[in-house]
Amino acid sequence: MRRVPAVVALAESPHNVQTRAPVPSALDIGIVGCGYAGSATALFLKRAGHRVTVYEAVDAPGAVGAGIIVQPTGLHVLERLGLAGAVIARGSRLSGLHCRTPSNRRVVELIYDELGAGMFGLGMHRGAMFELLYEAVLAEGVEVRCGVSCESLTPATSGKRSLIDASGATYGPHDLVVVADGARSSLRDDDTLTRRATPYPYGALWYVAEAPAELPDATLMQTCDSTHKLLGLLPSGLGPKRTDGSADRRLVTLFWSVCVDRVQALREAGLDAFRRDAIRVDPRAEPIVAQLRSMDDLLLSTYLDVVMHQWHAPSLVYLGDAGHAMSPQLGQGCNLALMDAMVLADVLAAESSVDAALARYTRERRANIEFYQFASRWLTPMFQSDLGVFGTLRDLFMGPMCSVPFVRGQMLRSMAGVKRGIVRPSMALPPAPKLLSAPREV
Repeated sequence: MRRVPAVVALAESPHNVQTRAPVPSALDIGIVGCGYAGSATALFLKRAGHRVTVYEAVDAPGAVGAGIIVQPTGLHVLERLGLAGAVIARGSRLSGLHCRTPSNRRVVELIYDELGAGMFGLGMHRGAMFELLYEAVLAEGVEVRCGVSCESLTPATSGKRSLIDASGATYGPHDLVVVADGARSSLRDDDTLTRRATPYPYGALWYVAEAPAELPDATLMQTCDSTHKLLGLLPSGLGPKRTDGSADRRLVTLFWSVCVDRVQALREAGLDAFRRDAIRVDPRAEPIVAQLRSMDDLLLSTYLDVVMHQWHAPSLVYLGDAGHAMSPQLGQGCNLALMDAMVLADVLAAESSVDAALARYTRERRANIEFYQFASRWLTPMFQSDLGVFGTLRDLFMGPMCSVPFVRGQMLRSMAGVKRGIVRPSMALPPAPKLLSAPREV
């Protein structure tokens, strides 16, 4: 099988251009949200010498959520933050992605090692990732103000903005406000940057289970039955730290595609019916769905397609899902958010003013983000929709196309997170983390 070169064409990047006089040090920066984008940004900017305050709506942020995939781009950012070792220690190293039909017809089969020796993805419990980032934020001495639900922004005045919470209290002013509070951020309503925020008709029910011993621990496994049913099994490493010993158990996340307006009917059909359907689609799910106690154990995630004209305004920038939420079909949400944080820190260090840095941030991130938004928007109906003909075409053509060297190379780079367009050169593929040379036994 033809191997894809370990280094692809370089994109324009703040790491590869001449640095100008940097933004004055010790900016006062307010960050809304302490998820992946917010926490990573806080770490980068605090270490750069800025005064950073994080505002989090939740009174006591906790480690919750389903499994996610950390791609090579995300691992690169975590390595720069000094957290890759801790994250890898709690994740499941993924050698590839396999997607098949119930009749075992290949739809997609991608192997990380074809990108270069030592490359891998990481299946991770969302809560464990949050926990590691949040602990690092606190250890760094970042001020985190919990229970502050920022609802609106003041206009930029003399290069500063303030935040206003639900009670009308004002926080700031800040030289820069970073909005990183997720896909449903109300702060997008305070400007004219948003083009649309459209809900996807399909979402996913998910459940985090103890991984059966017989389940492969190195592969994301998906089984798609037309476009109506999609079952995913993602090895998710170890969970958040706990005192009951459960944090040392190997986990797997089950995903079940569902049209949002049919969730209630599925729940009313009952647990036995769901188990039968899941096992029919993929028999490997049997020991996992056996752990369900009721349909209430299956939690619903819904998606938005958030598109903005640009991600910055004077003294203001949107990162992560707040600026570019999309379907998780390509598994890039966490990685794009981490990349946002890194690039923002780099352009602030490279430019001579905040507004110049923000304009450069939008330029630097546009091609990468817009490619994944476009690809996710057009790929999702082939796996999650009521358009069964898309599933037929997918099953007939996608598997064979995986064997075409050029197409396979594009698929691999898309999986890795480095694509910037269909024909535009990709970003440089980051080197494999130097921390491990062999898979860790979980």
